[in-house]
Amino acid sequence: MDNIILNNKLECPVVGLGTFMLSPAEAENSVREALKMGYRLVDTANAYVNERAVGRGMRDSGVSRGEIFLSTKLWPSEYENDNAVDETLERLGVDYVDLLYIHQPAGNWLAGYRQLEKAYREGKAKAIGISNFEGKYIEELQTKWEVVPQFVQVEAHPYFTQKELRQTLDKYNIRLMSWYPLGHGDQSLINEPVFAKLGKKYGKTPAQIILRWHTQMGFVVIPGSKNVDHIRDNLNIFDFKLTNDEMAEIAKLDKGERYYHRTDAQLKQFAQWKPEFEKA
Repeated sequence: MDNIILNNKLECPVVGLGTFMLSPAEAENSVREALKMGYRLVDTANAYVNERAVGRGMRDSGVSRGEIFLSTKLWPSEYENDNAVDETLERLGVDYVDLLYIHQPAGNWLAGYRQLEKAYREGKAKAIGISNFEGKYIEELQTKWEVVPQFVQVEAHPYFTQKELRQTLDKYNIRLMSWYPLGHGDQSLINEPVFAKLGKKYGKTPAQIILRWHTQMGFVVIPGSKNVDHIRDNLNIFDFKLTNDEMAEIAKLDKGERYYHRTDAQLKQFAQWKPEFEKA
């Protein structure tokens, strides 16, 4: 596993397990098995409604808490809840998280960011981040943050490399964590000839080539799966390195096109929806 150094000197693994769309039972199993096979980064969120299960998977893995980089996100309904951070920690069964995000630029997101900064100062979050903040939202946040975030989590893949956003991130040494790293499973991306060619050269699948591309771009990548074999394959990308020419060839695929298009109406819905958290 490779690690990167964040702008607050904290180390973070470059490949982790995402738990979006995993049921509690699936999340618990995937987290436990991923940690056993060498993963050390796990990403979840209030909105995934599997935080308790993630905590159980961590504890059952046999891996000590100090070795695990745990990431979660506050949902907009929690931004004005003064107990949101403590309640999140309680669900996870931990005293702190390594990375705490606000999940969407919806509702009173500045109140949410102030909660992150407070958690950071109190040691309840070792690093903080913003998820899905791009364009006007990150422009506004730059004028209001007291603590510079360590991460932005956004959609990123070879068809959409976040060129514009990365210019802002580079100014502050903020790291990018990719979701939809394989283009939401889009076969047109995965079956691009360049990935088949490089897969043949290195003895890897096209998906493994794409994940290695992410890490060499400097991104942290968190593919999710409930399939243990896929989880193992997603980690098996550190025994080769793409050349500069190969990275340049992949760069030609950038269309500036994303898969997920968020609307203002959706942001209003996000602000109104409250997750029904696991009871146990």
